[in-house]
Amino acid sequence: MGINFKFWKADLVAGITVAIVALPLALAFSVASGVEPKAGLYTAIIAGIIASLFGGSPFQVSGPTGAMAVILIHIVQQYGLEKVWLAGLMAGIIQIILGLCRLGVLVKFIPYPVITGFTNGIALIIFCGQINNFLGLKAVRSAELITSLWATFNHLSQINWSAFGIGLLVILTKVFWAKINKIIPASLIGLILATFITSYFKLDIPTIGQIPQQLPLPQGIPNWNSLSSIHQLMPAALALAALGSIESLLSAMVADSMTVAHRHDSNKELIGQGLANIIIPFFGGIPCTGAIARTAVNIRAGAKTSLSGIIHGLVLAIIILLFAPLAAQVPMSALAAILIVTSFRMLEWEEVKMLMKTTRSDTSVMLITCFFTIFFDLVLAIEVGLIAAGILFIRRMSDLSLTKMPEEKIFTDGIPLELSSQIAVYRVDGPLFFGVAERFVNVLHEIPEVKILVLRMRYVSSIDSSGVVALEEIYHDLKKRHCKLVLTGLRPSVQNILKRSEILNLIGEENCFASTQEAIKACTQNLG
Repeated sequence: MGINFKFWKADLVAGITVAIVALPLALAFSVASGVEPKAGLYTAIIAGIIASLFGGSPFQVSGPTGAMAVILIHIVQQYGLEKVWLAGLMAGIIQIILGLCRLGVLVKFIPYPVITGFTNGIALIIFCGQINNFLGLKAVRSAELITSLWATFNHLSQINWSAFGIGLLVILTKVFWAKINKIIPASLIGLILATFITSYFKLDIPTIGQIPQQLPLPQGIPNWNSLSSIHQLMPAALALAALGSIESLLSAMVADSMTVAHRHDSNKELIGQGLANIIIPFFGGIPCTGAIARTAVNIRAGAKTSLSGIIHGLVLAIIILLFAPLAAQVPMSALAAILIVTSFRMLEWEEVKMLMKTTRSDTSVMLITCFFTIFFDLVLAIEVGLIAAGILFIRRMSDLSLTKMPEEKIFTDGIPLELSSQIAVYRVDGPLFFGVAERFVNVLHEIPEVKILVLRMRYVSSIDSSGVVALEEIYHDLKKRHCKLVLTGLRPSVQNILKRSEILNLIGEENCFASTQEAIKACTQNLG
């Protein structure tokens, strides 16, 4: 559903509600990204409008997020802010290409343990990254987590107790405010209290500084010197595009689960996010994604169409015009406290418990993904998680069962039992693919000397090229031993593959039967 002014009242209320929630988060995530606070606000405004206009989810609210901040802090430290703008623009182009190529559905193939490990890893990174600001320390934050934590530990004697107190006040507000009032967001109340106390008592603690009292204005093409800049930033752009696409589509899927009547268009959503990321750098913003928490708030507030996301961006613009000077006294420890509570709530405790109770392979994939997320690279973490999940999936699927059928179940209806010494019947269960092909061949190599081998393949759900080659190898091995190969119960999909690969011609279609009993009767006559 696109914009429908029939529901403008509901969308207006939802848009204003989301804007109030998004304000402190936009400031917090911009600080976490290593950029000026205004960049986060500008991003929320532009992304909120553009992604809602052109995206594929009517309830999606886009802006700066914690996951994106984890990548951006590395890019800012390594290349500088102007290169972040260029990387964001490149990421937007990549997202549009993904959308046009209709690759949005691929996110549905990311296993649940990978997503859980990834999300929990990001939560821990955000938590650890805000300890310095929460304690008012002047320790330099490193891109390496262990180095950063060690620097924090070495500066603990320099804790600014005023900053710590303000941060603690915001955390308590975030935790207990919902028991007093569920309409006004706790983050906003905590931010107002922290700013008032800091200003009134003139506390000597770090603040975010002045935010221009103006709307985001075009500032020209992001600076780039040559094609070498594009080549240099391509890994960063790919990381931003991959993470932005995954998080946005996951957020859209969450929105679908909360609104049963609506389903998002994943490819259109990628195009909308890509357009937002292309336009944002020209206004001094940072790369954006769909935000799960803000999208959920938007739905709960009664949003009906994508107009609510546009209103959210416009309301943020009005807030900047009216209240920007007040932001100068917002304490950094207050923003850090908001992010610490956010990161704590991002930890999926119930999902982790569930995965720990399922299989060891799922638990292993989750822990591996989480480990690589924390200590290496977010995109690498997803890649490693997918590889680990794929390997363990192949291992599970490799439980091919090859069972010799009992003679008393096969040689019935007047068929002499003594023929069992000349006919062997094996039941094959499971997919016949590269993960089991070698074992399939090895087992059948060891069968006793018989004149006819019947493979009951009713429960072979699929076969790939490795399985075809394995079947051909079995055929030639049996032929050398003067043993005929007979297949029964072939599924249409498996039979089509065997026919296209010409293995069926080699075996002979006359040696393929619908049932094992038909095959046994034919084999008996052949032996007679």
